[in-house]
Amino acid sequence: MTQRLLHIDASPRGERSVSRRLTGEFVAAWKASHPDGEMTYRDLGREPVPHVNEAWIAGAFTPPDQHTPESKTAIEISDRLIDEFVAADCYVLGAPMYNFNVPSTLKAYIDQIVRVGRTFTVDGDGNYQGLVSGKKLLVVTSRGGNYRPGSPAQPYDMQEPFLRLIFGFIGITDVSFIHADSLQFGDEARDQSLAEARAKIAEVAPSW
Repeated sequence: MTQRLLHIDASPRGERSVSRRLTGEFVAAWKASHPDGEMTYRDLGREPVPHVNEAWIAGAFTPPDQHTPESKTAIEISDRLIDEFVAADCYVLGAPMYNFNVPSTLKAYIDQIVRVGRTFTVDGDGNYQGLVSGKKLLVVTSRGGNYRPGSPAQPYDMQEPFLRLIFGFIGITDVSFIHADSLQFGDEARDQSLAEARAKIAEVAPSW
């Protein structure tokens, strides 16, 4: 069965981006182990998607026959992003940490794909049910500091908890993280963290 990978980068930087380099290494290893696999790439850092606005809300919460040209266009963008997302079997996401969380470009993308009736439902009792199941996500982060469990800065990490929560909300509970951290703590700490991240990528990519 052909595996379909969706590769998403959220960094606005080019070759200087650590997260881009690491997700690129993951994709190269994945392709080597999945010669018949299919890969789709979305670059949120350089080609950001629109933020949710009034036209989007009108498109999402009114019948199609009541759409204006603006709301129709807004919801068509969301539909395309969701179709692309749910068509994949697995995901690799590169995300630098900005102010203890994700870049706004990634948040805008998440707001586009987390949509009632498409990626989650709500029953009459107010219970939520994710509609995107049986898939797995690898998040590769880049961080200037050390937010590992037990570190003094761990409470400031809003990035991993948020991503686990929001993707779990739509049904993706198999979520793994590889953190390239301590990148601003000197060459030795940076090199050690990058080496650890690359070793983990080489380990998990073949079976992803």
